[in-house]
Amino acid sequence: MVITSIETFLVKPRWLFLKVHTDEGIVGLGEPILEGRAHTCAAAVRELEPYLIGKDPLSIVHHWQAMYRHAFYRGGPILTSALSGVEQALWDIKGKAAGLPIYALLGGPTRSRIRMYIGAGGGTPEQAAASARACVEKGFTAIKTGVAGGRPARLVETPGFVERAEATFAAMRDAVGKDVDIAIDFHGAVSPQTAALLIKALEPYQPMFIEEPVQCQNVDVLADLARKTHVPIATGERLYTKWGFREVLERRAASILQPDLSHAGGIMECRIIAGMAETCYAGMAPHCPLGPIALAACIQLDAAIPNFLAQEHVTLGHGYLKRPFVLRDGYVKLPTAPGLGIELDDDALADKITTDAWHCPELYADDDGSVCDW
Repeated sequence: MVITSIETFLVKPRWLFLKVHTDEGIVGLGEPILEGRAHTCAAAVRELEPYLIGKDPLSIVHHWQAMYRHAFYRGGPILTSALSGVEQALWDIKGKAAGLPIYALLGGPTRSRIRMYIGAGGGTPEQAAASARACVEKGFTAIKTGVAGGRPARLVETPGFVERAEATFAAMRDAVGKDVDIAIDFHGAVSPQTAALLIKALEPYQPMFIEEPVQCQNVDVLADLARKTHVPIATGERLYTKWGFREVLERRAASILQPDLSHAGGIMECRIIAGMAETCYAGMAPHCPLGPIALAACIQLDAAIPNFLAQEHVTLGHGYLKRPFVLRDGYVKLPTAPGLGIELDDDALADKITTDAWHCPELYADDDGSVCDW
């Protein structure tokens, strides 16, 4: 079996899907997107095409090494996102050729179902509480929210900002009780000077984890914050490959890792990261605000690792997959079909194919017009 062609196509609302075709008719699916850089990622995939055409798709690790190392300039969000989507598709082909789910080829399963979490909150404390209750009514036992201080965080924050953020989280905790997990994402948009104040204010409500309290490359500050709190610190959505996660683990800067399987290097690379995390007694909560192909890749990994915590998602595949994932009691069952275990619904996708790429938000401070992180 050899690879014969590769195609990418933009899909609403902000995704890039990939198909890798073979001479035996097996087609592998992948999602090589970087949010806000879809056209760039599509071009990066095209640059990998001369290497891939004519190759045996089953030599996945060998191809990963060749595409990564022969680029000379290694790593970075664009290269590893393109590489991640291709790698997902090669695993899909390998699983379909073997007649097995990918997790079976990775030594799994280690569990029978995958715990999911979803975003909630926004607006006033009352609105955030209603959003949290709605998620629980849908069956979720874990949710995630953001910092609700009423505006983007400043370098040094006021007591009022911290109290508003605390009040919103407290309202959500009160709305769903103590047996529902609530994580909070600072999104790397909070300064070190303010992050410590927010963490201290949130501690009484026991967040499941605090995600990206500061920018992920600020490993020393992450480590300082982790040592000052008993709440787990999570990071990793903007880190790439095993090398990007090594320093976080060595510095004990986070105890929950969140690699994105469409950015960090793909399924096997994130399996390696999970093994590194296991040696440090750290958990895995893969990042996935993306489409159903990326989610399917995450679920295959989640099934195969012992230190899985919970899986982020924004879609279960309705309107994209012939058989969307089904949530029951906060979990989805392991797919049993070969490869990624999914099949695109081309008819449903027809009106979602687009040529327009999604752009990252531009956020500026109301008081002085300076650039804010989002």
